[in-house]
Amino acid sequence: MMSRRQKLLATNQVPVSSQFLWLGLALLWCSGYLLAAEQHAPDLAVHEWGTFTAIAGADGQTVKWIPFQGSIDLPGFVERLRTATPKPFLRGTIRMETPVMYFYSPRDLTVSVEVAFSRGVITEWYPHATRIQPQGPVLGSDLGNLKADGSIGWDEVEIAPNVSGDLLREPRENHYYYARDTSSSSVRVNTTAGQQQEKFLFYRGASAAALPLVAKLGPAGKVYLKNLSQEQIPAMIFFERRGERVGYRLVRGIEDDAVFDEPELTNNVDSVTSDLEAALVDQGLYRDEAHAMIETWQNSWWEEGSRLIYIVPRGFIDKVLPLTISPAPEQLLRVFVGRLEIVTPETARAVETAFATHDNRTLNQYSRFLGAILDIAKQQR
Repeated sequence: MMSRRQKLLATNQVPVSSQFLWLGLALLWCSGYLLAAEQHAPDLAVHEWGTFTAIAGADGQTVKWIPFQGSIDLPGFVERLRTATPKPFLRGTIRMETPVMYFYSPRDLTVSVEVAFSRGVITEWYPHATRIQPQGPVLGSDLGNLKADGSIGWDEVEIAPNVSGDLLREPRENHYYYARDTSSSSVRVNTTAGQQQEKFLFYRGASAAALPLVAKLGPAGKVYLKNLSQEQIPAMIFFERRGERVGYRLVRGIEDDAVFDEPELTNNVDSVTSDLEAALVDQGLYRDEAHAMIETWQNSWWEEGSRLIYIVPRGFIDKVLPLTISPAPEQLLRVFVGRLEIVTPETARAVETAFATHDNRTLNQYSRFLGAILDIAKQQR
């Protein structure tokens, strides 16, 4: 008589226990495959642009100033940070302004988005976020004393490429609206008050983080730059404006140190705008995205004074502003422009004279930087 094992071998059968084992392995493989597919969106592209604004001190290091004083330059429907006082004065080194996140998908898709800000807080956003950290009012004024990094999260963002319609808009014109002039897909977020629709996710913040560079003003108006990151700074512009006179110098591919001579005020805003827009496209932004960014910020970037305008190294963005999108997009592009104010003797004299003569027009040209400019001017004497 044949044994059970001999019969199985003879009939090429597999024991029931082995069948369940193989079935289990197959189900496990399939579930793993499906899970991986759910975590990845091969036809989704996400493009983001934003700015980091800071001020260089007399020693070239970024100084603490008041980057958030209660924003009045955004539409009323934008949500804002709660603070412990009616007029918050959060001191930090960086004002992160108008990051907007565009989504491109050929089909309807739902994603979750999470952004953290190293040594910082998120101060404004739209559409409505699922969560904001910290949850309660921010106490104190020095962002360097934060107990934990701030963050913002949207759990269910519906990407709707075939949806159009009127977006929320106030009668008064606002530079916020320029960012909508792209071919990106619409995004929708459900709230208790109804659905909010936009062309992007928008957020802002302030931080006490250090920049990836040092820029010190030297003799004869020269600026001595040191790149502290491990990456190349793709492009940098040393810009200066005195009334209607404009000048700038452009340098590309800064690996380590660089020296900028004082710009000759013989150029024009159109030229520097064209050069910066080309640099943004070189970094991968679509032409309409780059143009939307320029339209949003050119009145601020090219205002009175001296500053460095540069493309921020990608590694610094990901370190200071880590971003998680699920399912993960096939392409994630992040292009930020850094703005570093340089307090030259001309700027210091202009501000001090304006204070002495009650010249409000000149003071308004420097507005939020006034306190820092006066402090740096004292150090330069």
